[in-house]
Amino acid sequence: MRDTIGFDNEKYIREQTAKILERVERFDNKLYLEFGGKLLYDYHAARVLPGYDPNVKMRLIQELKDKSDILLCIYAGDIERKKIRADFGITYDADALKLIDDLRSWGVNVLGVVITRFDNQPAAQLFKNKLERRGIRVFTHRFTKGYPTNVEAIVSDEGYGANEYIETDKPLVIVTGPGPGSGKLATCLSQLYHEYRRGVRAGYAKFETFPIWNLPLKHPVNVAYEAATADIRDFNLIDPFHLEAYDEKAVNYNRDVEVFPVVKRILEKITGGNSFYNSPTDMGVNMAGCAIINDDIAGQAAEQEVIRRYYRYRCEYVMGFADKETVQRVELFLKNFKINPDDRRVVGPAWQAAKDAQERNKGNEGIYCGAAIELKDGAIVTGNNSPLMHAASSLVLHAIKSLADIPAKITLLPSYITDSVRNMKTDILNEKSVSLDLEETLIALSISATTNPAAQLAIEKLKELRGCEVHITHIPTPGDEAGLRRLGVNLTSEPNFSTKDLFLS
Repeated sequence: MRDTIGFDNEKYIREQTAKILERVERFDNKLYLEFGGKLLYDYHAARVLPGYDPNVKMRLIQELKDKSDILLCIYAGDIERKKIRADFGITYDADALKLIDDLRSWGVNVLGVVITRFDNQPAAQLFKNKLERRGIRVFTHRFTKGYPTNVEAIVSDEGYGANEYIETDKPLVIVTGPGPGSGKLATCLSQLYHEYRRGVRAGYAKFETFPIWNLPLKHPVNVAYEAATADIRDFNLIDPFHLEAYDEKAVNYNRDVEVFPVVKRILEKITGGNSFYNSPTDMGVNMAGCAIINDDIAGQAAEQEVIRRYYRYRCEYVMGFADKETVQRVELFLKNFKINPDDRRVVGPAWQAAKDAQERNKGNEGIYCGAAIELKDGAIVTGNNSPLMHAASSLVLHAIKSLADIPAKITLLPSYITDSVRNMKTDILNEKSVSLDLEETLIALSISATTNPAAQLAIEKLKELRGCEVHITHIPTPGDEAGLRRLGVNLTSEPNFSTKDLFLS
């Protein structure tokens, strides 16, 4: 087994907890902490910092739960346009509901949900009704009058004062939300305005994992963050305010640097002259950089993440979700690191599997797809499509047979099961395709396992695929993508469609 650990979770929790509590004590025992990034299932961080627990922030909140309240923000516009969270394939409002459930499962309750920039949008109103009828407190904040230039209007009864004050009784208030632009900062500053009107000298701080302020600007981990946000044009830079104030280089990102002068003026207006901070880096409490224990491993993993983003954006481009500039930005990152997309180990074998399928089926028309997976021990397993099943289905069956040491000649899916599924698809559901996608294959496998010991042994190996690298020569169908997502693999694909049909269910 190769050494793949580059991050120490326990050290991170210790230092991060101490840093946050130190910041709470700096103020009047009341801190509003803008909690950026993903609270749970932060797979980007886990990919670029090998060893990072995707739920380590949740463990951090558990350490602080007796001292903290949680507010969840969501932008009304994201609800209205049904914005999708890519890693789960669900809308932001559905993600908010999932986050509340997940927090509860960890023994942490959400104080309430803040719908920001609310303007009676029909979808946002429905979301509000749904939450309130399930016993969740909902607050609505309108667009802040005067923002961002008219500080006099912002810090007034018509600005932040127009928002309802949210009663909290813990010294730490964690303000989080799904994705960027959810209104976390505005909610924190609005609450700060109300606290000062009540005589409470509260404070504000920001917790954002990336970019990591004490890594070099062009460190692969920080560049991987730029690649992850290429579609919204975020970029890293040396914090000019921090450099001027302390003659010390610190990395931040453009939106925080751009908004800092405004935030500083707002804080000074709220507090009567004290902004607390000399730079956007000062506002942060992130200690992730201090828990990196192997910089080489982290750097190599981050370079692989840039390649993954390259493939993802190319697919989103052909599907109409991303523009050409986004793809070109990530191509530039690859050139700067002198790495190629083929440096992803599963790319070449996936193409070879497609080529082999085409050779075996000479004279038969059709599109032949190949797929490859790198198992935890470094072994590469491949699969390809056939009249029976999709390439993703073939790949997963081959992978779990390899892990279970099941000989190739032993069949996991007897013909009576596959024929039954195919007949149902064609005769009952009137589908044109009889080839089984991954979700259908996994269901068929579970049925087979009731009478087939080899299938049962193979099913037990499915969990060992989590975190493995997968590449497919064509964009996966919805059933393949959903199945691979549930297995937890790191998937990339070429920007090729597996069919000439324009509609896929």
